[in-house]
Amino acid sequence: MARPLRVEYAGAFYHVINRGNAGEDLFKDRADREKFLEYIEKAVDRFSIRIHTYCLMTNHYHVLVETPHPNLSKAIQWINFSYATYFNRKHQRMGHLFQGRFKSILVEADHYLQQLSRYIHLNPVRAKMVESPGEFRWSSYPAFIGKVTAPAWFEREWLLSQFGNTKTEAVANYKDFIEKSDMETQENPAKDLIGGFILGTPDFVNWVKEKNLVSRPDEKEIPQLRQLKPAIKIEAIVEAVCHEFNCSRELIMKRGRKNNLARDLAIYLSKTMSGETGVNLGEYFGNISGAGITVRYNHISAEIERNNQISDYLKRIRMRIVNN
Repeated sequence: MARPLRVEYAGAFYHVINRGNAGEDLFKDRADREKFLEYIEKAVDRFSIRIHTYCLMTNHYHVLVETPHPNLSKAIQWINFSYATYFNRKHQRMGHLFQGRFKSILVEADHYLQQLSRYIHLNPVRAKMVESPGEFRWSSYPAFIGKVTAPAWFEREWLLSQFGNTKTEAVANYKDFIEKSDMETQENPAKDLIGGFILGTPDFVNWVKEKNLVSRPDEKEIPQLRQLKPAIKIEAIVEAVCHEFNCSRELIMKRGRKNNLARDLAIYLSKTMSGETGVNLGEYFGNISGAGITVRYNHISAEIERNNQISDYLKRIRMRIVNN
């Protein structure tokens, strides 16, 4: 079963969304929403996450999360599990409360956080639950504009700082930014998604790929990973392997030599990182068949499971490729 691709690193921002299973309600009354916010508060303390915007609709929720530590999955899974346990017990139900795994969009904060915050805060208006966002008490908007006291765990200062030099100015400008926007022409920022989960400028997207995806092994359950990885030249891979084993390029290119681990690792990494076909790789590595490439790849894949030294070699080589 396919799993969503997650990229987690210190200082990342995410738009997290989760829905009720089969469209069912996540929140049936005021107590449910208060309990969910209570779990968010506990997660802020337990996982050191920061919440920049939130909105609890009826059958789904939105949260803008910053992770000073690379622990988004742990934090959101803890919130969801805790709330689902409470909800099922209270409403005497069994089974999954949420519709599969939560969705997380990795966001370039400087360019998109303002737009996402507006999009999230206007959700209740688009759904015709209220006429103005300030009327909906289950979002962070009333706290942004001072209509209610902001919870101690809620982080609004960073976003407001982008709307003015003083608190009064920032709140007024943010209020205008939200309430004077044209609902008819406003687009969902998610329309600019790359790979289904990255929202940012081309430079940001390339940085995410180079720093967080290149060195990550392929996983069959995450097809996005292979699609998004930037292609690495085979020569760069071979050079990194030569450096790790202190060997010549000729050794890696030599066919027929038994127990040639350097060659096998170069073939394995080329298949996972270069984006080349098996046929092209076979031609490069001495005119062997594509099937021969697959045999060496499968051999190393099996060795990784039982040989920690192989895993260590691969980690060091990948890091060298990424950092060069």
